Amino acid sequence: MGWFAVRHVIKNEDAYEERITVWQAESAKEAIARAESEAAEYAWEGTKPLSLYQSFELSDAPQDGAEVFSLIRRSELQPDAYLDSFFSTGSELEESIDQ
Repeated sequence: MGWFAVRHVIKNEDAYEERITVWQAESAKEAIARAESEAAEYAWEGTKPLSLYQSFELSDAPQDGAEVFSLIRRSELQPDAYLDSFFSTGSELEESIDQ
């Protein structure tokens, strides 16, 4: 039995929530099935889990600093344009943390 991170998206009225959940399962297929079930329970009135579920098998059990999800995307965009296109569009509901 391994550990799997599953990435999925919940749609509400005017935003999308990207979530990563962690599951101990026999396979990625089982982890995704469990994540789909959890997402259906997690979603509240006016929200809907979308059909995209991506899984990543962890090399070890979760621990401090463990990588819990990895997705590699091919792109010819320059770093700033890549981040602006996929991660920092200006529409995120997030708080800045000074480092």
